[in-house]
Amino acid sequence: MYVNLGAYTSGTWGEKSQDIHFADFKFCITHYFLIQECEKDDEKDKFEEDTFPLAIQDLMCMNNDFPPRAHCLVRWYGIREFVVITPGSNCEAIISESKCNLLLSSISISLANSGCQIPMLVQVQQKWRRMYAGECQGQGVRTDFEMVHLRKVPSQYYHVSGLLDIFKSKIGCPLSSLPQVNIAIRFTYILQDWQQHSWPQQPPDFDTLLGGEVGGVEFGKLPFGACEEPVSELHLATTWPHLTEGIVVDNDVYSDLDPLQAPHWSVKVRTAENPQCLLGDLLTEFFKLCCRKESIEEILGKGLTEDEGKEINDIGSALSKLTEPATTVPISKMSVANMVHSARKHIRRHRRIDESPLNTDVLNSVLLVITKNLLSDWAQWSNYNLFLQLKSAPIDSLTYRLALCVCLVNYYHGGLRAVAHLWQEFVLELRYRWENNYLICGLAGGPPDLRCCLLHQKLQMINCCIERKKARDEARKVLEGSEKKVSRMSKVSPGKSWDSWSDSEDEFFECLSDQGESEAPPADEEKDGSKSKAEGRLHPYNNMTLLNSSEPLYVPITQEPAPMTEDLLEEQSEVLAKLGTSAEGSHLRARMQSACLLSDMESFKAANPGCVLEDFVRWYSPRDYVEEEVVHKKDNTVLKGKLSARMMIPGNMWVEAWQTARVTPARRQRRLFDDTKEAEKVLHYLTMQKPADLTCHLLPCIIHSTILKLKEEGELPFIFVEHLLDFINQLIAMETVITQARSLKAKFSISESEKRDDTDELKKFVTSLLEDPEVEVIGAGQGSTGRIIYRLFINAQKEKLPLEEETSSRTRIIVGVPDFPSPAGREILLRARVPRPAPYSKPLPQRLFCVLMREEFRLAGAFSSDTSFF
Repeated sequence: MYVNLGAYTSGTWGEKSQDIHFADFKFCITHYFLIQECEKDDEKDKFEEDTFPLAIQDLMCMNNDFPPRAHCLVRWYGIREFVVITPGSNCEAIISESKCNLLLSSISISLANSGCQIPMLVQVQQKWRRMYAGECQGQGVRTDFEMVHLRKVPSQYYHVSGLLDIFKSKIGCPLSSLPQVNIAIRFTYILQDWQQHSWPQQPPDFDTLLGGEVGGVEFGKLPFGACEEPVSELHLATTWPHLTEGIVVDNDVYSDLDPLQAPHWSVKVRTAENPQCLLGDLLTEFFKLCCRKESIEEILGKGLTEDEGKEINDIGSALSKLTEPATTVPISKMSVANMVHSARKHIRRHRRIDESPLNTDVLNSVLLVITKNLLSDWAQWSNYNLFLQLKSAPIDSLTYRLALCVCLVNYYHGGLRAVAHLWQEFVLELRYRWENNYLICGLAGGPPDLRCCLLHQKLQMINCCIERKKARDEARKVLEGSEKKVSRMSKVSPGKSWDSWSDSEDEFFECLSDQGESEAPPADEEKDGSKSKAEGRLHPYNNMTLLNSSEPLYVPITQEPAPMTEDLLEEQSEVLAKLGTSAEGSHLRARMQSACLLSDMESFKAANPGCVLEDFVRWYSPRDYVEEEVVHKKDNTVLKGKLSARMMIPGNMWVEAWQTARVTPARRQRRLFDDTKEAEKVLHYLTMQKPADLTCHLLPCIIHSTILKLKEEGELPFIFVEHLLDFINQLIAMETVITQARSLKAKFSISESEKRDDTDELKKFVTSLLEDPEVEVIGAGQGSTGRIIYRLFINAQKEKLPLEEETSSRTRIIVGVPDFPSPAGREILLRARVPRPAPYSKPLPQRLFCVLMREEFRLAGAFSSDTSFF
């Protein structure tokens, strides 16, 4: 029963091993087998009892000659199941002839006693020689597996004719006319010369910032591809599968075996082992920063000269001058931002060039890329939300561009020290923008996006602080323009700036009552708001009126909730959890959580004098105000409302908050969000980040960018893995595969823009080369793919120096170079069905597999004998 065509390559091979001891020697027995579908019982009954073992039948099967992916014994003998005995680990090889004979005789006895029909072979000689000997027994038949291995090919056996002589002499057929010998031949040609093709990477451009670096790209973009040829060799196998003696001539004088005329071509490629790839190296070096423990100060050193120390003192004196009662210097010139910016310029001016890890041109270019405004490009964010899955940052945001630049600076411009220098300058730039009310470009408006990485949230928080500060300053200017504001401003002591008392601990938006406002209502009026003047109204609410009057119900101007980053939310949750479950702790937790509610109640009271809690609930939480129809005395049906059951629970937080809420518009309330304090907290947090911390923050963005780069360069599936290092290794493997595919496409002249009839065929062929161990060439040497391969070999042969001979007249005769080089490997398979050892024996399968290479000559023979009629 022959195996299906190609089953040895496409099928699954299994193996089982066990250690044994024989004659005080340790051996490993391994059972190799091709996993096949179970045969039906009725099919098994069709075979006679004296049918040859499957292994002996397989000797003559032509369906699986030269399998590219199988055990060497499968290729040499064509068997699908066998047992191999090898010396155990740390045991000497079986070299002596006596030990070999002892093992072989023991194997023969065990096979005869057990009735096992599976071939059993033992590995002899040194392991690198891959020498095996053994046998297979069946009813009345035995096949001996023998092998010859030499380092050099004897000249008389270099061709088919000489090998036929060996085969015929070995089988020793007693018949006068020898049965026909079937021949299968495969020649393998290796192509190693790729010099006619372009470099894997463009040569460096020395006019750019990354000049001198192979594969260097501009800041904000990632490099990609291999720095060396990723495909090292192409192996072309030309096969003549079904020949007979007399049809083909191959001797030391003449040969019919022209590779162009071979009916079957197959190709496999050998790729470079771990080629250097730019994107993989970039990612690996960036990941290494996560393991560094140094702080910015430890890396760069204090590095302050006397002049620099003087500048620091100037900043301290500037802070003192801001609080002096009188000054002749304009306040705008004494702001912390201007002093820091001036000091930074002075430091740069006095710092020697050789002390800076990054030179000025590179640093300025990086900062320009990071901080440039690309708001017009943000529409693309909604088209690809991979950053949500990776928790990185949107494409082309400030954080995303910062990650790319830090990664490139680390790889191309000095490593750890350069990263520390860049981060120091970046934080100084953030402080300058905060102090001067310049919004940070490249960040979406609104509160921090908790779906992004923490660093992105921190940068958004600074922008929120700048926006709030600008809004407050604009509102202050409006009030200053009014006469009322001018009269009140006259009471402010000269020299006290708005900034100084807006930064205080008990800051209000406009703390007019604290400055002695003459029109502030008495305490009893402020509590109920009945006689207060309405303030902070936005617009009427759904034509509603107050329950205790006919006045319209107005929506108040309220403070916006305080934006928070995820670490602040976690910190707040921990504080609330530590309060415990006691009555006091629960009460304090409720007070902390109701700060925004209390602010809204105070704004509502200011906008709606004379209102009650029910009015506030009707606007703030309509579901907690229940209305029902009530029949009036005059049989009229009217709607009567009341608070919901949860609002009537004793000790309800809303009732308590309403009772303590004052009549205060939003502009006079204490700020829910202290932008000054929060901005300083963020800037301090960023200043204290080590390069390792920065790398951990930016790593999701780099992985995000790497995936997009892979998607741009070649369509490959993205496989999520749990461990980050495994994930990075997969990204590197993807880059390698894409680089290999690109190299093969260039060699097979596949252009995305060029449309040819064979383009799809070539693309499929190239893809198969990277996935399959060996790929058949449709049409062999006459097909479109075969012609391209033929041209590759011709070009490689032309690159070789021609052989020259000088005649007596000193003229040079150029010896022509053949289209193909000499075969790197010749494999010749000889089969015959011959009676052995006597003329009246059964005709049995005989097989000889010959391997001829530059430094190897191997003969693997399987010779069968009739044990019943001998």
